[in-house]
Amino acid sequence: MHVITLHIMFHPLSTSIEPPPSLNNPFCYEPHALTLLAARQLCDYLSTQTAFADDIALGKMFGVLVCRDNSGQTGFLAAYSGQLLGRADWPWFVPGVFDYLQPDGHFKREEACISSINRQVEELLSSDEYLSLSERLNTVREEGDTAIAAYRQYMQECKARRDAERAALGASPSVGQQGTVGHADEARLTAESQYQKAELRRRKRLWQSKASEVEQLLMPIRQRIESLKEERRRRSDALQQWLFDNFTLLNVHGERRSLASIFADTPQHTPPSGAGECCAPKLLHYAFVHHLQPLCIGELWQGRSPQMEVRHHGQFYPACRGKCKPILEWMLDIDSDAPSAVGADDGKDSPSTVCTQRAPLTPQIVYEDADVIVVVKPSGLLSVPGKQGLPSVESILAERYGQVFMPHRLDMDTSGLMVIARTTEAYHHLQRQFLQHTVKKEYEALLDGVLLADRGLQMPSIVCPNGEGSISLPLRPDLTDRPRQLVDRMHGRKAVTTYKVLGVENGRTRVLLIPHTGRTHQLRVHCAHSEGLGTPIVGDCLYGKTEKRLCLHARMLSFVHPTLNKPLTFHSNTPF
Repeated sequence: MHVITLHIMFHPLSTSIEPPPSLNNPFCYEPHALTLLAARQLCDYLSTQTAFADDIALGKMFGVLVCRDNSGQTGFLAAYSGQLLGRADWPWFVPGVFDYLQPDGHFKREEACISSINRQVEELLSSDEYLSLSERLNTVREEGDTAIAAYRQYMQECKARRDAERAALGASPSVGQQGTVGHADEARLTAESQYQKAELRRRKRLWQSKASEVEQLLMPIRQRIESLKEERRRRSDALQQWLFDNFTLLNVHGERRSLASIFADTPQHTPPSGAGECCAPKLLHYAFVHHLQPLCIGELWQGRSPQMEVRHHGQFYPACRGKCKPILEWMLDIDSDAPSAVGADDGKDSPSTVCTQRAPLTPQIVYEDADVIVVVKPSGLLSVPGKQGLPSVESILAERYGQVFMPHRLDMDTSGLMVIARTTEAYHHLQRQFLQHTVKKEYEALLDGVLLADRGLQMPSIVCPNGEGSISLPLRPDLTDRPRQLVDRMHGRKAVTTYKVLGVENGRTRVLLIPHTGRTHQLRVHCAHSEGLGTPIVGDCLYGKTEKRLCLHARMLSFVHPTLNKPLTFHSNTPF
């Protein structure tokens, strides 16, 4: 382990930029000018480092924390998430919170034991004896299944013959005169049937016995494998618990707690893998240990975009919620779920990404009758009530009309057309239309950049202007970083969006989006992901950058009226 001093870690900043009055919320922020300056110096340093350039090119999160030392000097600390080339202690960057990677330390020794167990299991599974006996067992079972199936077929043919014979005897006019003969024939047929059933059982036992003989030969190897796997599980669990107990962090009040203690009161109770190894906890812990005053913090992605997450080279991102939320809330004594924070509760609606408080908002009513109400929802207004008790389309309309029903909803930050039912009958009728995808919807969005055929580190996309096509990227929730969504081709749900470029203005692209499925954050992820349009929607501070509002508007809505049974189509001008 390299001895890393504060002098090496603290990088002075020569600038007249005034720091912010307080440290920004790491879950919701616009990078301060000092953060941007520190990030530029970080990127300049990375450009000179060839040792881990290839590792960074694969994709890595970096962070900067601008601080003030005891002498009043302003500088910054830098960190990377996890490890670089298997190391958490590269000079120039703050080290990991807990040095568990010492070559002769407990973690490495136990890791070596677990690796040895893995090799033993693989050797047993690939041994000639195990493979030969396994193949022999499969052969015996296949031969037995074939033999039993053939005998069953033979029994069916015999039964058909017996049934035909019984039918012929029953139709014979002399049956009554020859009752004794008829009885003897029936006894013979019954005996044949009973013999064949008994023979089937004997043959099954025979093949089961043959398979058991081979299984007995396999049993010692299988028992050894299971014993090794159990030892591996026990050692892995113990090592993980040891890591969580010994991985301790310092907070802003000078208190120290372990990861195990920090996560004990969370719903998952146990820290997720990699907890405490993200940039923000590393940076803050180092600052608190060395009595540095944190001024502003930011985390930015470098390198290739990952296949599942939305991450773009050079873009800043909030701290992850799955691994860092409990840690940073305790370290900074903050509430990341406050209404001004990223991911504030939005009831059944998708959690909000609004980072600033807004004046009271109200939906604009464009149509109403006894069955339905059509409104234009402003950005920043919830569709349905949330835990914070903020106003919503549903609560506002309920005050005016009495009970209303919500057959669909828009994200808090998305504006545009919504239909609300005034009766349960209308609600169920509209709900069926949404479930059957017969409701037509169009959205307009402003993307934060110009779409290009080749975006360097990003995947190829469309060519502007006049590009159009379809995006199909299956989505699922990021269970460790809600409310984010991931692209997951194995476990994700189908999500399809049609797009058309409407034009380019001031370096931004206006697009028409038509969702053919209704997945959470579908349009936002399909725009931002590297395999989609590769360009986030303006104002999307979950998948892009924070601005005054999310530039996504539901501009057209068409559905069949529940009682009039005729189509209604509504249009709304885009407010951006």
